[in-house]
Amino acid sequence: MSFSSARYFLLLHLSVASKTASTTSRKNFEYLLLAPKATKFTTTAIQKDKPPKSSEGELLVVVGGGAAGVYGAIRAKTVAPTLNVLVIEKGKLLSKVKISGGGRCNVTNGHCADNLVLADHYPRGNKELRGSFFNMHGPLDTMSWFVDRGVELKTEDDGRVFPVSNNSSSIIDCLISEAKCRRVSLQTGKVVTGASASAGGKFLLKVEKRTLNSVEFVEADYLLIASGSSQQGHNLAVQLGHSIVDPVPSLFTFKIEDSQLTELSGVTFSKVIVKLKLENVSRNIPQLTQIGPMLVTHWGLSGPAILRLSAWGARYLYSSGYKGKLIVDFVPDLHIEDLKSMLSQHKNKFLKHKLLNSCPTELGLVKRFWKYILDREGLVGDTLWASISNNSLVSIAHLLKHCTFEVKGKGQFKDEFVTAGGVPLSEIHLNTMESGIQPNLYFAGEVLNVDGVTGGFNFQNAWSGGYIAGTAIGRLAAEGNANLEGAI
Repeated sequence: MSFSSARYFLLLHLSVASKTASTTSRKNFEYLLLAPKATKFTTTAIQKDKPPKSSEGELLVVVGGGAAGVYGAIRAKTVAPTLNVLVIEKGKLLSKVKISGGGRCNVTNGHCADNLVLADHYPRGNKELRGSFFNMHGPLDTMSWFVDRGVELKTEDDGRVFPVSNNSSSIIDCLISEAKCRRVSLQTGKVVTGASASAGGKFLLKVEKRTLNSVEFVEADYLLIASGSSQQGHNLAVQLGHSIVDPVPSLFTFKIEDSQLTELSGVTFSKVIVKLKLENVSRNIPQLTQIGPMLVTHWGLSGPAILRLSAWGARYLYSSGYKGKLIVDFVPDLHIEDLKSMLSQHKNKFLKHKLLNSCPTELGLVKRFWKYILDREGLVGDTLWASISNNSLVSIAHLLKHCTFEVKGKGQFKDEFVTAGGVPLSEIHLNTMESGIQPNLYFAGEVLNVDGVTGGFNFQNAWSGGYIAGTAIGRLAAEGNANLEGAI
């Protein structure tokens, strides 16, 4: 075999090592690599004395070592133990899992047993995911998978599921351990920058090392792209014939220009109704009204209600430059007439009390926020209730029910980095996650135009998509292996 040839074959040994106190055992898999003449390689071993053998088994390459990629790789290897599975990740494995939920990892949501209700938590994908997607692998299946492997889980009052340890390492360690047990090869620090399909149905992948000037060309029988919302996955999808819905941010906080509001940083509201008004949206969109907890931050507003609103309004907000009006109902369980009556009764009962020191307890408002309301109405806190006019009472009631804020931009929700956009679901067979354009090409996770609201829904999309893709690939590989053995 001459190194001056236009192309030559190399055999790369990908080793999975398990160390004990006295020995190190290695399991070697042989994958076919092709490289152009000028390429430099940094392989662990090259066998020049024997040619590549097709009988070594088929190869699945998973692009992306996140939740969807690792879960899908494990599932494929479980269904087809003889299938060679290689996960290629440019950074650290399961990095998003590590930081999610404030480092606790919000695994899934345990309050959506009805799959139709579950699908409604996905601004992009809510119609398509109403079918078999979650029936094949839903939240209860995900929870059982981890519990069966020794990870204790708990469901909090709002439905979010976390490991009992309150540490994302419980989830990461479980996935990595299972991958190694199944002999899935995990490689980091590499980027798949190119992909093409051959006439024979295989994929030729260009793999570059991030730290070295080296390139590898890997030939794969199956390809699962699970690279999240990164440009890498989108580029590969386009190279293989797919289109991309331009990605825009989803799940973010609102920046509010209000110097008085910033003084309320840390104040929480257990239940508010928030409604978004945008100049470029004239029609009524029900999803642009949300209900739930809200938090005041030093730059504006956050919390579940705001995050859900940002997800459903992601594209509208993007096209409006993240500017608009936010209308907040701070007492959603009270009709405005009942609120007026409550304030009037309170006035009559506490005529000689100062406004600031005597807020109706039924409203459940903290003193700092009550002062904010009074300041916005131009009322001095030392004023006695007896001096407040009925018109002022009506104005206070109206402000509590329809408090308007000017949205001037978006912040960042550090627990989840989510985008709207990606490969259109219309180009995917959701019962297998296989491409409708290129056979043996699969997608899972956020690389698709699917995104959920906060609460564990984005991870559930990853678990479900990875599981379905892994199952489909594994079955194909197992059937092919059985046919090959039968022919022999």
